[in-house]
Amino acid sequence: MERSTTLLTVDFQRFRVDPGDRVLDMGCGAGRHAFELYRRGAHVVAFDQDAGELSEVEKMFGAMSLEGDVPEDATAETVQGDALDLPFPDDHFDSIIASEVLEHIPDDMTAMRELLRVLRPGGKLAVTVPSWLPERVCWALSEDYHTAPGGHVRIYTRAELEAKLKSVGFRVGGHHHAHGLHAPYWWIKCAVGVNNDGNPLAKAYHQILVWDIMKRPLATRVAERVMNPLIGKSVVVYFAKPAAPGTPAAPAKETADAV
Repeated sequence: MERSTTLLTVDFQRFRVDPGDRVLDMGCGAGRHAFELYRRGAHVVAFDQDAGELSEVEKMFGAMSLEGDVPEDATAETVQGDALDLPFPDDHFDSIIASEVLEHIPDDMTAMRELLRVLRPGGKLAVTVPSWLPERVCWALSEDYHTAPGGHVRIYTRAELEAKLKSVGFRVGGHHHAHGLHAPYWWIKCAVGVNNDGNPLAKAYHQILVWDIMKRPLATRVAERVMNPLIGKSVVVYFAKPAAPGTPAAPAKETADAV
């Protein structure tokens, strides 16, 4: 199981996860971030509403363990539930990832309050959502893209996302954009039909993306670094839950790395 085959949106150099940390992947989907957390030795909870996806994630957790792809002390489990009522105690997790999920939730503020509740004081949160400009283009090109059941119900600006999470109690940290090479692919898909997987242009571009994920050539890495701030498909924002009163502040370098 090669790490290079996994498309990660969260930057784990910015969002440090240590072995033994309790980490929630809220809205884990197919599990790409949960798998990386498991590899890093965390105690991972992959949480989602979709039982079918969780079944596949659980199988992959088992395969990773059998193949010796994870540290001996790491643990991983799947939990099905509702983001508006997380079935976990207060202050339970050291870190949380919510990747490409809040844009699907009509009552996003309740989901944000739940994230704050289950994160320990001083804990870290990484949130990724579709970037405003690439998403606006997709919505303009295809009604099916955003009206399908379970699809996107809003387009965030980064300022709106930060303001909402700040209003429920999070401290805002740094941000970056990701997957600049992927925005044109989705524009093509929206233009030719989001379910038209046989379109020659869409198929050709998809093959390029798969090649890039597998090989990570220097040329595409440089191209994506240039493209990300302009048309990165996702924006990633890092937050922290304020430490409890009386808790010593973290050293400056550690705080900067955390968010």
